Amino acid sequence: MLRERFYYLIHLEFLGFRYHGWQKQTDVKTVQYMLDRTLTFILEHDNFKTLGSSRTDAMVSAQHHMAELYIYEEQDTDKLKSDLNKNLPADIRVKTVEQVDKSFQIIGSEKKKEYHYYFSFGEKAHPYSSPFLANFQDNLDINLMKECAKIFEGTHNFKLYCYRPQGKKEFTREVLVSEIIPNTYLQANFFPQISFVYRIEGTGFLHHQVRLMMGTLIKVGLGELSLTDIRESLNGEGDYPIGFIAPSSGLHLYKNEINL
Repeated sequence: MLRERFYYLIHLEFLGFRYHGWQKQTDVKTVQYMLDRTLTFILEHDNFKTLGSSRTDAMVSAQHHMAELYIYEEQDTDKLKSDLNKNLPADIRVKTVEQVDKSFQIIGSEKKKEYHYYFSFGEKAHPYSSPFLANFQDNLDINLMKECAKIFEGTHNFKLYCYRPQGKKEFTREVLVSEIIPNTYLQANFFPQISFVYRIEGTGFLHHQVRLMMGTLIKVGLGELSLTDIRESLNGEGDYPIGFIAPSSGLHLYKNEINL
């Protein structure tokens, strides 16, 4: 006799500085590993499965991530949320838990994501800020960087913004928003007096795409690349990125929307 299976969507946020990303890996601590270990403790068994809405790189944080829980026991969503938050480490918090039906597919569902990359430049930042934002000690032309960021908006070939592209992968992506603005989202008294956020929104991103875009913006700010270089890079011609992969700790998954 087949047992009935129940499905729950867990919305969570985490500081990624201590973790090797979301997905479970051998011999390293990840957010999914901590979630599964906590579920095993509160449920007193491991007869369940979790699946994340997307991967995150090591040290990348998320203000809205999602995981689907597959389990053979019906759960009280409020109690599950409370039990998880009582037992998860302090740098992971469950925001809500909702029940979904078996037709819901967390991987195949259409998504829209908004990433924030927090950064400062000039004087070296306070060490306490390092889990939250990247600090570049060179002087940057922030106005040129702002102009460059807008070039990424629209539908382009982002092959040169994909880490180790393999085979005949589809590199066309649509970027809905790409802008550099003053950081009013994330504040602390040990942050630099002035900091910025690169805000980017789209329906799908390639491997390390946002960090490669941020590294390219930094090279523009340093005067090592021109706006013409950026426009030409979006035709997909070439085999190597024109920028570098920006440090992971500045990157935050800010918003993760999914069609239920």
